[in-house]
Amino acid sequence: MGIIIDKNTRAIVQGITGTQGSFHTKLMLEYGTKIVAGVTPGKGGTQIHGVPVYDTVEEAQEKHSANASIVFVPAPFAADATLEALENGIRTIVIITEHIPVKDAVKVMAHAKQVKARIIGPNTPGVLTPGESKLGIMPAHIFKPGGIGMVSRSGTLTYEIAAGLTRKNLGQSTCVGLGGDPITGLNFIDTLIMFEKDTKTKAVVLI
Repeated sequence: MGIIIDKNTRAIVQGITGTQGSFHTKLMLEYGTKIVAGVTPGKGGTQIHGVPVYDTVEEAQEKHSANASIVFVPAPFAADATLEALENGIRTIVIITEHIPVKDAVKVMAHAKQVKARIIGPNTPGVLTPGESKLGIMPAHIFKPGGIGMVSRSGTLTYEIAAGLTRKNLGQSTCVGLGGDPITGLNFIDTLIMFEKDTKTKAVVLI
């Protein structure tokens, strides 16, 4: 089953029409992630890879009732995008964007704590539960389902260790990139507590 995301996760992509948003939406869809909508102000009514695009998260939520979001919005606007998702009931948010201003990040994390939401990132490769769902930019082909949880602040090291585990036929339950910015959401302790409650996870690698 893994933690944070699974096969039932319904996600929106904020910044879906940008180069990175569009590219990684395609890869997430190909992996089987349920991307139900995208949000880019001014692009409502269009589609990307068959995914409907809306001007606001509120509009997307009215039609699709997502429970997760992934943010590919430029740093000056990423905090506002995240707050918009929180204000519309989304409680799992992956922020790919890096170098978000510290004061903005502090404001976002404080609000997320108030509403009991999970923020992964900023500056994260995302979260991947092998064989079920991927919210992020991780190279999915190196992971396989199994019982080892992974938590890391380094995307590159995550990939290297996951590939090594897979070569040894040791699959992963969920791989979590905490993010490399100074202020991030989930930390090692938060994530370990979640893994402790997951019956599928038999061991955890901290990187």
